Amino acid sequence: MNKLNHVAFIMDGNGRWGKNKNKSRNFGHLKGVETVEKIVKASLKLRIPMITFYVFSTENWRRPKTEIRFLFNLIGSYFKKEINNVIKNGIKINILGRTSSFSTPLKSVLRDTVKKTTKNKKLVVNLALNYGSKNEIKNAFIKLKKSRSKISEAKISKNLYTSKMHDPDILIRTGGQRRLSNFMLWQLAYSELYFLDKLWPDFNSNDLRKIIKNYRSVKRNFGKV
Repeated sequence: MNKLNHVAFIMDGNGRWGKNKNKSRNFGHLKGVETVEKIVKASLKLRIPMITFYVFSTENWRRPKTEIRFLFNLIGSYFKKEINNVIKNGIKINILGRTSSFSTPLKSVLRDTVKKTTKNKKLVVNLALNYGSKNEIKNAFIKLKKSRSKISEAKISKNLYTSKMHDPDILIRTGGQRRLSNFMLWQLAYSELYFLDKLWPDFNSNDLRKIIKNYRSVKRNFGKV
């Protein structure tokens, strides 16, 4: 039976879900947050040590400014409101990505959330914000060049945002697309990939359980026979 350390999610389909309901894309994002909460609760019950959500990519800056503003306000207000519950449930929050482009209030909220949850151990939740895998790998090489270190896979991994984490065992992407969209290109080399046609707000704990059950039975060779 395969050990499960880390599950990553590409949460695709919020905007389309909102439009399908004759609502706005932002309505879909609100529902998407509810799905995140359900999956976090399910992960606690299933005793998954770590999960990662692809929240906002470096390419998402091309979206309408009103939508971007809504997303960032949603993130900031959520943690202001729910920080005590996050702490109570033993959840540790990490941020993967470059937050320097965010507003001062949002940076402050994220910094405060990470600090207040740093000792929690029941579940680690990574939020990939302003994250792009190509840029992450490029920066790793820049760091190695500056330090004049010899290039190796181990040293590249050590200079990624995920340096102290297990690579994802499972990647789940909702929304019907079969691509990685510049997400964890290095870390997903040997992950089991699951692509679902369901839009993210329709994804649920039963879907997660089915995927984990399938994962447990998969033979993972990692290049061996």
